[in-house]
Amino acid sequence: MSRFDQPQHADFQRLNSSLGFDRRLWPYDLAQSRAHVRMLADRGIITDEDRDALLAGLDAVERELSEGRFRFGEDDEDIHMAIERRVTEISGSVGGRLHTARSRNDQVVTDMAMYARERAREAQAAISALMRALLARAEEHADWPMPGYTHLQRAQPVSLGHHLLAYFWMFARDRDRFAYAERESSRLPLGAGALAGVNFDTDRGQVARELGFREVAPNSIDAVSGRDFVLDYLAAAATNATHLSRLGAELVLWSSAEFGFCELPDEWSSGSSIMPQKKNPDAAELLRAKAPRVVGHLAAMHGVLHALPLAYSKDLQEDKEHLFDVVDTLELTLAAATGMIASVRFQRERLREAAGDELIAATDVADLLVRLGVPFREAHGAVSGLVRAALARGAKLSELTAAELEAHSPTLAEHREELQAVLAQGTWIESKRSEGGTALARVREQLRAARTTLDRGASADAGT
Repeated sequence: MSRFDQPQHADFQRLNSSLGFDRRLWPYDLAQSRAHVRMLADRGIITDEDRDALLAGLDAVERELSEGRFRFGEDDEDIHMAIERRVTEISGSVGGRLHTARSRNDQVVTDMAMYARERAREAQAAISALMRALLARAEEHADWPMPGYTHLQRAQPVSLGHHLLAYFWMFARDRDRFAYAERESSRLPLGAGALAGVNFDTDRGQVARELGFREVAPNSIDAVSGRDFVLDYLAAAATNATHLSRLGAELVLWSSAEFGFCELPDEWSSGSSIMPQKKNPDAAELLRAKAPRVVGHLAAMHGVLHALPLAYSKDLQEDKEHLFDVVDTLELTLAAATGMIASVRFQRERLREAAGDELIAATDVADLLVRLGVPFREAHGAVSGLVRAALARGAKLSELTAAELEAHSPTLAEHREELQAVLAQGTWIESKRSEGGTALARVREQLRAARTTLDRGASADAGT
């Protein structure tokens, strides 16, 4: 019997149904239901016979779902109702006991927490794989010079290994964010009921232990209405996708004829429908394009929760599509980034040539003046004048005449041999000796620290 006299409108049924996208939750719903049934029997809420019949029904449903034989009904509103309906068909009237001491409110959010926890764990593993690829390439290219950029203008020379390690540390922080998201999805909502708890002496701790939750949610209202763990995953994903977009953008630039710093592997590139010579960096471009999509889902989920009264409202059904699409998008883009980094071919001579532009040694010249006793701001102005003079007649800094040096910096004119030594290519990178700098000794320190960080993360993954 229903309290409604009229059937639901067909358009409302389509609006209300989540079965089209929440089917992926079936493994979690089955695991949760098994733990719930066992707890009910252990507490004497249902009989052992009922438990065995329900577990047998759940096993049968699992076989049907895993083998693609499960038949969904027109009235199946979501995967949870579909499973309960089928268990009842298989087990008989005892199937009606499956929902004892729980509500769809706590049931659904528990499935979502289990899903988010697993995907956060998988994200950490995928990021570790990308970090491993970056570390390997950084070790290979630890002493390859290249220009570093600010404002997309050549700024100071760095090593390619140093540049790649910048991404390693970005992704290390991303991995930590997903570790936090995993921890935050480890509070069991089940047992909260619709919002106030249930009328049975359940053992939520038993269910938590079986399902791998580290604790139970302490407040029943918060348990069914909270989606912080979804926000935590989406926030970690948004930052990670943004970092992937920056990596993708540089791969696009570097693989262009204008830069010529690298060639992307064929398996991560596309051709043109009309121009036979083209090799397009489509995978790298999609790393850029997918990032705002992920960020948009985070913003939309904040919009779902914004000003939403406690406890449960149907608005919360919107958590699924936002989370599911981000999971699919992020896991695919992480795999693509890892594949590209592992097999991209860097062009050493082109990188060296670009890094050999003497103008990017201007800061080193200014620092020479500082070592010679000139205040830095005065040194900066003097070297700026030398740069203007060199550009005006198409000369290198090392080709400036004694008169030109004297006009802008008598100190440099007096110490011309020291100036020429500073301008000798190869000294610019090694002069950056400060901690975290691009000198080879410092890069090797970074590589050792990166290896330790990667191994520590691998150990944490293994212990999860």
